[in-house]
Amino acid sequence: MKAVVSQELTTLLVRWSDGDAHALDELAPLVYAELRKLARRHLRGEHEAYTLQSTELVHEAFLRLFEWQDIHWRNRAQFFALAAQIMRNILVDRARERLAIKRGSGAVRVTLVESAAIEPNPPLDLIALDNALNRLQQLNPEQTRVVELRFFGGLSVQETAQVLAISPTTVKRLWTVAKGWLYRELTARK
Repeated sequence: MKAVVSQELTTLLVRWSDGDAHALDELAPLVYAELRKLARRHLRGEHEAYTLQSTELVHEAFLRLFEWQDIHWRNRAQFFALAAQIMRNILVDRARERLAIKRGSGAVRVTLVESAAIEPNPPLDLIALDNALNRLQQLNPEQTRVVELRFFGGLSVQETAQVLAISPTTVKRLWTVAKGWLYRELTARK
């Protein structure tokens, strides 16, 4: 079933890229449902004071995604890779806004939980996670991209490999090393 939905999304994305306005009408509900799943996963276990709701995150990401009309969409994975970047930016921007309002009274805490491949960790400061990812970007951009696609984009190992044009084995290796590096970075800075 997932393969059918994935193929349908890919077909609709390509049709939309080719200028078919009706494809967007068919695409929107399918993409919206996928984005809601991602948003709920990202916001699960969040700090109770954090006010961003999954619907709000989805709406903002949805609007930003559909502003990218000049992209020639190749597949579902490419689309959700961009969604991953957008959701990360939205979440980090909101966390920074809250800190500015509260004048440094503490960062938004979320649990870094990846549904299929990561064990639950203690709550992490989202801004600290973003800062750590920015440091990792300087050391190893490919590892950063894998984290972004897997965690923020919810892509599988296979889909991540497809987006990055690398083997699934390489994705698994990069994912494992990046998780370890991030864990050390985030626990050392507490």
